Amino acid sequence: MKSSIKIIGLIPIIIISSLFIFGTENNVSKSADKEKNTSDSYQIKALKIPIHLDFAGEAVPLGKDDVLERVDREFLVNTYWQSNSLLLIKKAHKYFPIIEPILEKNKIPNDFKYLALIESGLENVTSPAGATGFWQLMKATAQEKGLEVNANVDERYHIEKSTQVACDYLNQAKERFGNWTLAAAAYNAGISGISRKIEEQKVNDYYDLLLADETKRYIPRILAVKEILSNPQNYGFVFEKEDLYTITPTKIIEVDSTINDIAQFSKDLGINYKIMKIHNPWLRENKLNNSSKKVYQIKIPTE
Repeated sequence: MKSSIKIIGLIPIIIISSLFIFGTENNVSKSADKEKNTSDSYQIKALKIPIHLDFAGEAVPLGKDDVLERVDREFLVNTYWQSNSLLLIKKAHKYFPIIEPILEKNKIPNDFKYLALIESGLENVTSPAGATGFWQLMKATAQEKGLEVNANVDERYHIEKSTQVACDYLNQAKERFGNWTLAAAAYNAGISGISRKIEEQKVNDYYDLLLADETKRYIPRILAVKEILSNPQNYGFVFEKEDLYTITPTKIIEVDSTINDIAQFSKDLGINYKIMKIHNPWLRENKLNNSSKKVYQIKIPTE
């Protein structure tokens, strides 16, 4: 009797299980019959991270699982955000030739050009915190390093001068921390911010520090854009040289007086206000206040 009860009790379970199996098979069959949403050739592949990566000649410890995952994240984001990465490739061709010699003159590793790239996308943007320009300089830092920053003139928008300020800051950070990786992290979190984390956590390696998400992603993001821009064809980017942006040749006009109407001043030089502002974004108004007779260098196209 007990045995019969057990056998009878199993029958509903067997029936239900069979229904589940057959139902699942039917669903899979129906799913297979459905047309694909994408073309047969469309694939999103997992990426193979290069075995050896370095930033400014300093090796990246990819043997640490958390570091590998952080790097992998940035490779995926920047590879598959195709429109943005292709724009970065195009703009880098235009602006890196201006940035690279200034880095070299200041003995800053060439890899730091990618720091400017991730900071601003090589655009004269302003962050919610007020950081401005290609190098995202705060007003106090810029003024401390000798840039003019006011409503009329803001030299954080001056690519050559702001690059020089960034170099001064990075050399200062390198002297404080002894390596370029922490110097780059300090560009994002501040020298005092990184110093505080090192003191609190009792480690002095960027990859061993627990940092805010933005700073944690900072170096891996630089590594990703460096690798993609160095080997774009390996990541699916196809373009011709003529597709890339180039800088317009310019000449310098020195001005040591007030300009009351920059639009008219531009017209007198054979260009318009828009072209004047494109080449001199540090001019913030339609006038140049210059009671001190300071010499300003203004760029205008040679043609």
